[in-house]
Amino acid sequence: MGENLDRLNQNLARIEDLSTRLVAALSARKPGDAGLSGPGQDLYLKAGMAMWQEMLTNPAKLVEQQVQYWGQALSTYAELQKELAQGHLALQGDDDKPADKRFANPLWRTHPYFNHVMKQYLISAEAMKKAVDDLEGLTPRDKKRVEFFAGQIIDLFSPTNYLATNPDALEKAVETEGESLVKGLENLVQDLEARHGEILPTLADPTAFHVGENLATAKGSVVFRNEMMEIIQYAPTTEEVHQTPLLIFPPWINKFYILDLKPQNSLIRWIVDQGYTLFVVSWKNPDASYADTGFETYIENGYLKAIDTACEITGAKKVNAVGYCVAGTTLALTLALKAKRGQSRVNSATFFTTLTDFTEQGEFTPFLDDGFVDAIERQVEAEGYLDSYYMSKTFSYLRAKDLVYGPAVRSYMMGEPPPAFDLLFWNGDSTNLPGKMTVQYLRGLCQQNGFAKDGFELMGERLHVSDVRLPVFAVACETDHIAAWKDSFQGIVQMGSADKTFVLSESGHIAGIVNPPAKKKYGHWIGPEVIGAPGPWKEAATYHQGSWWPLWDAWLSKRSGKKVPARQPGSEAFPALADAPGAYVRETVIA
Repeated sequence: MGENLDRLNQNLARIEDLSTRLVAALSARKPGDAGLSGPGQDLYLKAGMAMWQEMLTNPAKLVEQQVQYWGQALSTYAELQKELAQGHLALQGDDDKPADKRFANPLWRTHPYFNHVMKQYLISAEAMKKAVDDLEGLTPRDKKRVEFFAGQIIDLFSPTNYLATNPDALEKAVETEGESLVKGLENLVQDLEARHGEILPTLADPTAFHVGENLATAKGSVVFRNEMMEIIQYAPTTEEVHQTPLLIFPPWINKFYILDLKPQNSLIRWIVDQGYTLFVVSWKNPDASYADTGFETYIENGYLKAIDTACEITGAKKVNAVGYCVAGTTLALTLALKAKRGQSRVNSATFFTTLTDFTEQGEFTPFLDDGFVDAIERQVEAEGYLDSYYMSKTFSYLRAKDLVYGPAVRSYMMGEPPPAFDLLFWNGDSTNLPGKMTVQYLRGLCQQNGFAKDGFELMGERLHVSDVRLPVFAVACETDHIAAWKDSFQGIVQMGSADKTFVLSESGHIAGIVNPPAKKKYGHWIGPEVIGAPGPWKEAATYHQGSWWPLWDAWLSKRSGKKVPARQPGSEAFPALADAPGAYVRETVIA
């Protein structure tokens, strides 16, 4: 009894201290732009008008929906009352077990209270989805926006997100005599303090990984550094290498070491083992001093400089270039620019999950309306850059159940520490975006679709995706929610290249690319000529088990020249400045 009392008093003291810290952390939150927090009034007005019009023109449909919802709700309530009246405090089981992993606890099916709460939530969620699905009078774009934000509301109000209706959290609290709730409050306060009052759950244990120690450990050297990037040349593991070097441009929204998380799934190590001289760009994490940095600077002081440097170090006339995601988009812009200028230091281009045609914006549609982009523009004008928090938040809410509410429940209600998961650690190690480049990307590419339509004005030239005319190998991912494969395909179709290969990998934006052959995990489709629409292309494509990496190696080796003695990193003109992974990848800029 005495031990329990002491423990209770200790927990109460911790709660008092944590509450004080909680208030202080919340008070440190900067007032945010309302446009970044949710849909504008225009969407509420459009949805309301559409619902009102529906009620006037087809009231029977609305009444039918309501009656159906009321009937289902009353039925579940009657079942609950019947069970309780018969003294059943536990059900014998329920055959209607949902596939939703949030409701995995047996109590959702065997306890009348939790069973009723779950069923009522699922009924309400389905009714809301159906109401939105049946809503007429909206443009397809506004319909997508309404569907997205309705989905956010549905996810928010899941009973698993609240202590009183979460059996896992309640059981844990009882088992630990409230200790789990105290730890959960501590986790919440730590997240708020780390983000200056903004809340977003920490997805991975920040102490479990250290870049250069147990992540990004492939051997190499930084051979060039400027205000935009470090260039890493990796040490060879074969006696001979292909004459033409390979140069990878990773996205600057996150850091390059997704390609070198650990030895067994490192694309960087695998490439080197196939006998290529490999250069990888590590981008600078920008702060307010980069406010005027746009695509022009990324191309001039990044892409063009990196291409020249790789050629000068190796003595090669050309490089084979790779661009991943937004870096692939910028690689396409660079190649179009070089074509306009009659330059040809790139032999072939490989695009990983790259968009060059933004006609369809997929799941990003809610974030690309004028209200949201206007708010982004105001933010970068005030700060000089877009803080990584906003990108992390956007990507997380595209998968809110898995990346927001699930982690929040485990951390804040269950009191569990974040897992030691390297991929989630990388996901949280995001970077800021320069102000000018952010606006150029959102306005000129995403909203206006200039690169695929009338041309994108850049560096004194009007660039079009059709200006890309060299051999192209493109990889898109079947379930990619960031760069939808069908949209990626449409952009590759419009490139002016006579030599085009398109591969569709299983899985998503990361797992479909970082898919080592040894794991034999995800397969891929390779199809006929890259023309027409994506649907017919896939129907005619052939499915292959396993990774697409060997296929790419076969394609790339034919375009990489003869074998020459292996090259060590650097040269007399470009001495090694530091060991890989360099300094820029370790930088964290906090607003």
